[in-house]
Amino acid sequence: MASRENAFVEITPDVLLKAYACGIFPMAESADDPALYWIEPPLRGIIPLEGFHVPARLARTVRTTPYTVRIDRDFDGVIDGCAEPKPDRGRTWINARIRRIYKSLFDEGHCHTVEVYDGDTLVGGLYGVSLGRAFFGESMFHRARDASKIALVHLVARLKAGGYRLLDTQFVTEHLKTFGAVEVPKRRYHRLLEEALIGEGDFAALPADRPVSGAEALAAIEGDN
Repeated sequence: MASRENAFVEITPDVLLKAYACGIFPMAESADDPALYWIEPPLRGIIPLEGFHVPARLARTVRTTPYTVRIDRDFDGVIDGCAEPKPDRGRTWINARIRRIYKSLFDEGHCHTVEVYDGDTLVGGLYGVSLGRAFFGESMFHRARDASKIALVHLVARLKAGGYRLLDTQFVTEHLKTFGAVEVPKRRYHRLLEEALIGEGDFAALPADRPVSGAEALAAIEGDN
């Protein structure tokens, strides 16, 4: 289900958080379209945190990669990466309003980034919204092999360490299925969301002032932290 928002009606961070709490989120048709659409899929993508699967090859990469993973340092760089055209997607849904709204959420501490660096170069990452003990993944990107996958592993490590209950992926792709993503009907999703909005997750339960190693992230996922 989608409803169009007037292009000239500004969406405040408070309105956006209330929308997430109701199970809806905004998207644009393209970067050039100023209008936003409120989306509520009949089947919602989630990754059950207790069922998150890290393939063996990726676990080795996460543990041994020379990449550095940090959080919340470069929102603009991450959203620029997420908005880049891809071989299978010539245009992006991230328009100027999306950038502005989520930057406001980032400034208020409700939007977070996971950033993967090769030296000083940003090579992958993701961003999403934290509300209660739910995290709503918005978009991810990579400019180097496995960089977005490494970001997702580190995100799940933070969510598990911080007591989160729900990781919302909005939709399910073949890529996300390899990590355990599933579709749930709207009614079940709302029950999961209602439970996850009780209490407050701690996105900084793993260190936020230094890089977290791959071994630390994997340990958090396995419950050994």
